[in-house]
Amino acid sequence: MADSYGEGNFLYTHVDDWAKLPADMKFLECPGVAVDSQDNVYVLTRGEHPIIVFDRDGNYIRSFGEGDFSNRTHGLYIAYDDSILAADDGIHTIQKFNREGDKLMEIGERNHPAPIWSGQPFNRPTSAAIMPSNGDVYISDGYGNSRVHCYSGTGDYKFSWGESGIDAGQFMRPHNIAVDSNDRVYVVDREAHRIQIFDARGNFITMWNNIHRPDSMVLWQDHIYVGELNGIGPPGGAPGLGHRVTVYDLNGNRVCMFGAQEEGEGSGEFIAPHGIAVDSKGDLYVGEVSYTIRGSHMDPPRELRSLSKYARQW
Repeated sequence: MADSYGEGNFLYTHVDDWAKLPADMKFLECPGVAVDSQDNVYVLTRGEHPIIVFDRDGNYIRSFGEGDFSNRTHGLYIAYDDSILAADDGIHTIQKFNREGDKLMEIGERNHPAPIWSGQPFNRPTSAAIMPSNGDVYISDGYGNSRVHCYSGTGDYKFSWGESGIDAGQFMRPHNIAVDSNDRVYVVDREAHRIQIFDARGNFITMWNNIHRPDSMVLWQDHIYVGELNGIGPPGGAPGLGHRVTVYDLNGNRVCMFGAQEEGEGSGEFIAPHGIAVDSKGDLYVGEVSYTIRGSHMDPPRELRSLSKYARQW
């Protein structure tokens, strides 16, 4: 019998060798993952094929985005209408595609970042999400800013909020963003070890601090699934500080957490969770930046596992 991971009503089994990549393709690593309305799984990679699409059983469907991205793809999001947003902090833009891979829009001036810490869009944006009520695009920005920007659905700038700091409404590194059905905006502030929640205009509502270096999140059926990184440094640091998946209810109560104490490539283990998605059956997909965090520092460097599926037990 397969091992179970998680707790309470959130129990999962690891699906071995789920993604069936063509022989001439590789991920290198997977900073983002998202699921469309048909349960097709879109994987954002840092390899030669930036976005690779699988069906729910892991069968390869297609790839797209070749020539559109740098090697610093960062965040992936699929909206209620199956439109796709992909953040690239290497070229400082957010690109929008339809599910077939046709590019619909690009927000930001490619390869022309705003001055660092200026608050102007963009300097290494990390993620984007769409507000269902009006189609506005919210963008977390990012590595060279401490800011959230709002654009209209047609790409026109509307407003921004945030500045560098640790107080409510300030950010250290806004690393991921999500919007719920009540127009609340959730911002992962990774280096401040928290998630901040705002209304649609950027007014602070609350924050959650019972979390360690949150890197990614997705909303699904009144819960938020979060990928957490370990501390900065080599393996063997203090245990219990990340490389795990955590599930919260919308009041910030933790209802599930799993991931081994030590990083690894085995079932129930993670190295660097960076993208997370849930399909209609509750199955979980986790993308990892395992090459950046660990594989690139090996001698010789090597690609490590960077995508996992965990099937929900009901």
